[in-house]
Amino acid sequence: MTALAAVELYGRGLDGSEAQLLLRDDRGGVRPLALGRWLGAVTAADDEVLVRAIEPVLDVGCGPGRHVLALARRGRLAIGIDISPVAVRVARARGAMVVEGCVFDRVPGAGKWGSALLLDGNIGIGGRPALLLRRLAALLAPGGQVLIELEPEGSAGNGSRARIEAAGGVSEWFAWCSVDAGEIASVAAQAGMLVTEQWEVQGRWFACLVAR
Repeated sequence: MTALAAVELYGRGLDGSEAQLLLRDDRGGVRPLALGRWLGAVTAADDEVLVRAIEPVLDVGCGPGRHVLALARRGRLAIGIDISPVAVRVARARGAMVVEGCVFDRVPGAGKWGSALLLDGNIGIGGRPALLLRRLAALLAPGGQVLIELEPEGSAGNGSRARIEAAGGVSEWFAWCSVDAGEIASVAAQAGMLVTEQWEVQGRWFACLVAR
């Protein structure tokens, strides 16, 4: 079977062409991608993050834009960024302000963001979390913060590559990793950042980081 681009297969999940997507890491771990949650409304766990967000907010890997939309409906300035054309199209159709692009390329408002969001596993983008955090630190305004979703303590360490699998095909392998609640202080230190808060809501784990 010919491997598809990961962004293409991800888009099929968002537009309903694939009913379920699985994420497989290079150590054999498999989990379903939470398409229903991503396409739905924000949850109580999401709200606990959003109330901590300092404007303006950059949602990195925003997907179909539920966090951006929720913030906008509360009168708070937020913009999402995602590499998936389908995610951007879905988010914009829902009324979210989203740009298509990669966080490692040019990002609007560099140096002016109050908060950057890395939710729904997006600390894994690029497979090098400390590098990603350093990039976000460069995009933040002085005193800015990164709000991150983590895996439960002791559950990460599941490889540095992943692929998406569906009934209609599999993607190529791409750089991806996870960070759990017990690892984030070390990862933050590598990026020159400090964990100021960690919390758990509805079985989901989060942290707030600031530059040292």
